[in-house]
Amino acid sequence: MTKPSKPASELERPRPTTARITMWICGGAVGIYMVVSGLVGALTTG
Repeated sequence: MTKPSKPASELERPRPTTARITMWICGGAVGIYMVVSGLVGALTTG
């Protein structure tokens, strides 16, 4: 709070952000795959 350089250094270091982004990508990929596979299955079965 006293030094405004702390958030800047945190933004410069993408260690926690990359971990969160990877988590989001993994979860999002699984969710999208589930939805797409469900839609394709519904369309194929008719």
